[in-house]
Amino acid sequence: MHEAVVLTAGLGTRLDPLTRLVAKPAVPVGDRTLIEHVLDWLQSQGITDLVLNLHHRPETITGLVGDGAHLGLRVRYSWERAILGSGGGPRRALALIEGDPVLIVNGDTICRIDLAPMLEAHLSTGASVTMAVVPNPAPDHYKGIVLDQDDTIAAFVPAGSRHTWHFVGVQLVNRDVLLQLPDGVKTETTSELYPQLLMSGSHGLRAWRVDRPFTDVGTPRDYLEAALEATGSPLPFRGSIVWPTAHVDPGADLDGCVVAGDVTLPANFTARASVIVPSSVVRAGEIVPSVGNAAIFPL
Repeated sequence: MHEAVVLTAGLGTRLDPLTRLVAKPAVPVGDRTLIEHVLDWLQSQGITDLVLNLHHRPETITGLVGDGAHLGLRVRYSWERAILGSGGGPRRALALIEGDPVLIVNGDTICRIDLAPMLEAHLSTGASVTMAVVPNPAPDHYKGIVLDQDDTIAAFVPAGSRHTWHFVGVQLVNRDVLLQLPDGVKTETTSELYPQLLMSGSHGLRAWRVDRPFTDVGTPRDYLEAALEATGSPLPFRGSIVWPTAHVDPGADLDGCVVAGDVTLPANFTARASVIVPSSVVRAGEIVPSVGNAAIFPL
């Protein structure tokens, strides 16, 4: 197995307003962006032929990744004029992928698991879908997966359910599962396709339990925590992340903030628990405090 579909088309609405600037996989986490972390892990697993699907702010993905040659990869793109979802996106990308099963990876999470034993388990059990999971780290925040004793998936349940597992964005899916979907129709996997397979009684949905750290940047607060952990070293502004494109005077007073985009913050600027982005992204009808060219959203 040397191919994968990497999902990078999503709107990233929970990460707003940062995703007004870039696609979610293009946010910086430490010394590289999310998508670069994902591609580095895939390359370490021998996955070098990749298809990325695109819709929202595609130029912020292609500008980083290009054809992948500088990363030692071959990268092609599956364009979606209308967003096709976690099932419809891979269905569209099948035309560019030959393998079976298809490795599908979320481009906006990090979980550096070992793929070889997962693939072996997928093939040996005869599963149609194998999803990598961890114990649900925040059951009130995340939807959950219920497993039977043999790690067969029994149900997909809403947030708030206890004793569940959490999908970490890495899965192996047999081609025929995707081929049953009409091309060009938006479909979600865990809320539509997979529950329908469960109802059919012959689904072959299985989980692969992993014990690797899992990084999710779903909300601005999640993003700040992940970026701070990845950076590690002491930062000039308390508990804050400043993107390379931003200009912050050393005299500014920031605490628990994300400063993103081409903004300029003067020496007398003060903010707490805020997401600071260019005022040009503020939408009609929004009431957002601003200073100079910077708009200040609550974290």
